[in-house]
Formats: sequence, C-alpha cells, structure tokens
Amino acid sequence: MNQKNKVQTILTFYLPAVLSYLLINSPVISYLVAWSGSLFIFYITWFSPVAYYQKDLPVYQQIMRPLFLTQFIFAGFMCVTSVFYFLDHLGYRYFTEINYGAEFKESEQTALIASCQRLCLLGHAALTTGILLSIKTANIKIKNIQAFKGQDFLVWLGVIVFAIGSICQSIAGFSQIALPLTTVGISCAAVLFVKGITTKNISYIAIGASIFFVNFLHASLSGYKEPIITNVIVLACVFLPYYKKFVLYISIPTAYVLLYFLPTYNNTIRQSWSGEISAEDAQTQALKTISEDANEDIIEQTNWAFLTERLSETNMFTQFIDYVPRHHDYYGWEIVENSIEALVPRVFWSGKPNMESVSMERVYAAGAANPMSPVSAKTRPVVDAYLSWGIPGVFFTMLLYGLLVQSLCNLAESIFGGYELGCVIIFNSIFQGLWRGNNFEFMFNNIFWGFIIMIALNEVLKLLKILRPAY
Repeated sequence: MNQKNKVQTILTFYLPAVLSYLLINSPVISYLVAWSGSLFIFYITWFSPVAYYQKDLPVYQQIMRPLFLTQFIFAGFMCVTSVFYFLDHLGYRYFTEINYGAEFKESEQTALIASCQRLCLLGHAALTTGILLSIKTANIKIKNIQAFKGQDFLVWLGVIVFAIGSICQSIAGFSQIALPLTTVGISCAAVLFVKGITTKNISYIAIGASIFFVNFLHASLSGYKEPIITNVIVLACVFLPYYKKFVLYISIPTAYVLLYFLPTYNNTIRQSWSGEISAEDAQTQALKTISEDANEDIIEQTNWAFLTERLSETNMFTQFIDYVPRHHDYYGWEIVENSIEALVPRVFWSGKPNMESVSMERVYAAGAANPMSPVSAKTRPVVDAYLSWGIPGVFFTMLLYGLLVQSLCNLAESIFGGYELGCVIIFNSIFQGLWRGNNFEFMFNNIFWGFIIMIALNEVLKLLKILRPAY
C-alpha cells in the first residue's frame, strides 16, 4: 500500500466519529453509531482489502504486534465492553428486558454515556492512526541475532532474567524493575512450552509448562482477574501460529468461562486478604461456589455487576465528564507533572508522594469512588487525556500513544533479532501494561523505565554473548 492509500485508510477511521457527533441530539443512536465505529475500525485494519500491516509474516503469525493484540485489548476494553453498561441503562440484563413493558426515557445519563462512547471511539481511531503511521513499510532492520541455534536460548534467557529479577526484587525500590523481567521469563516459558510440543521435545515441554503453570497457579490465588486473563491471552497467542483452528474453536467458550465465573471466583478468593483463611482454602471454597447449581443466581449477579461496572468502567467515565469542566476546570499539565515526578525511583527520593494516592485524588474529587472504600479506581489514558485537555487532548494523546507503542515494538524487534524474541517475548512482557493502559502516573513510568530496562537487557545479553551483531 502506498502512502496515499494509507492516508485514505486512516481518514475512514474517523467517519463513524463524525457521524456520531452529528447525531449528538439523539444519544441512543449516537451511542450505537460510536460503538459500531470501533467494530468498523477493527474490520478496516484486520480484514478489509485496504488493511495495512507488515507483510513479512502472515497475519496469524504476527498477532502479538500492536495493530492486532494491543488494539484488540485496548479498544476492546475501552470501547466494546461498554455495551453491557448501556444495556443495563436501557433496562436490560443479559439481553433480557427487566422492566418489561416500561417505556425507556432518555435522561442526562444517556447523553453522558453517549459522550463517553464518542470520546472512546475518537481515542480508538487516534490510537490506530498512530500505530499505522509507525508501521515500517519495509522489513525492520535487524541489528542483533541469537548467538546460537535451538530453543536452549529461551532456557538461558529465562534463567538470566529470573536471576536479575530476583536480585532486583530483594532491593528496596527496585520492584518496578523486577516485575517486567519476571514477565519476560514467563513469556519465555510459554514460547518454550509450545516449541516443545511442536518439536516433541519432552525437556522443553517440562521446563516451559512447569514455569508457566506455577505462575498461573500463583495468579489464581491472587484474587485479581487481570493476571489470570493475561496468562490465558499469552498462551493463546503463542499457540495460535501452530494450532490456529484449535485456538479459534476454544476461544469463545474460554472467554465465556472467564467472564462468567471469574468475578465470583475472585470475590471468594479475596476472603483470604483479611487473613482469616488461607488463599488455598479460599480457592477450594471458590471452586465449590462456582460448581454448585444452587449458586447460579449469585454468579449471575456478581458477573453482571462486573460486566457493567468494572469491565468497561463507563460509569466512572460519565462521572468525570459530568465533573469536568462543569464543576472543575480542565487539569491542563497538572497530571503530566505528577507523572514526571513518578519517574524518580523512591530509592533516590525518600519523600516521594505515593502515586496511588495522588492519582486517586481526582477520582475522589469527581465522586467516582468513596475515600473510605479500599477499592482502587484509577483512571485510564482516555480519561486522563480528557481531564487534562478535553476532546483535543483525547485525540493527540492517543495518537502519541499509538506512535509510541508501535515504535517501541519496532525497536524491540530490531535489537533483539526479530518478531518472536523482540515482539512476543520482550515487547509484550516489558510493556504489557500498555495493552490496556493505565493512568498517566503509572503509564509514564511503564514507558520510561520499560525503555531503560529493554536497552539494559539488550546490553547484558550482548555482553554475555547471547546476542551478537547481525553482520
């Protein structure tokens, strides 16, 4: 595709957004157009004849690049999942009308929901624009390659990053370095596992499966949903190039099980947080809860609350739009300044503010969470962009987001020797937080220190002669 056609493709992303703003006086229709707009962008970038992506690999072998995986997760959570909250607002539950016969009447909340969806669609279009603008028209220039053949490379890499991560974990103030390195090790294990199956190598299967599933078990005892979902996504993505039909066939039932049972499972696991029972006992109780037919109503109620309140966070977004600028001026550069302060490691600044508390201040101010509640309700990039500079802020922030995400992936592939190591293992481990995004304070931290970690790890691997120049 030439540059002119790429520009024309990008311009089509904004047609649904323009139409949704023209229908602003009909909130329900405006919402539906904006919601459908994200599906339209998915189609244009993935399936249409004008789809623009790197041609060095078939599509199913490069799904962990930002155009596919990051866009799917980021826009999927940000834009598509809002339909559950919208259905709840219309008076439906699981696509079944609750107040049968009662006439739905549009309200101020309906307009706020539509406004949120329009901003999300604009953010989705800008994100995808940034990704497309950063995609290399030619193959990425590889600067380094593996110093030796075979999958033993993954074993050594996993051992090295685990060792460095363990050392960092034991040093106060270095936990933010330990986490991405540990994630690199988990990704190595997942790739080694699938390589072992495809090559029928028992050693690779044993090593990869042991590391990956021990981590999965730990995630299942944490009481958090995201680590479990993330592990499933990673495993599916590394298996897809080799077992495409199998992964596609089980993807829908797996997603159903995760979304339907996981909220209840995790709510039960969290009983262990009080210390009254162990995580293992809580897990046993959780499995019993979701397996008994008598608990079906509890599971449905918990699941619907998760789908409408936590999955898309649309309700919280409407409160921010109602708060700014009606009751509070746009924040301008205030959130960005906080985010720059967050880059300083606490080991060098003992009086550094707690960024969790700093970021929650605007949440409490907007009434999106109760200060007396222990819940963490941090904002997302589109929300912080809107709070800072309004509609233009959403466009330019998400455009820069897309440019950065794809550029970091390009760099990782270049200095780590290609797609598998550079994109699958390094980029999607170190920058995993960018899949869904976070508030500015945590997102800036992930990008800056992730870049430092990636460059440092590359130098260490070259020093140990695990990577060598590609000449």
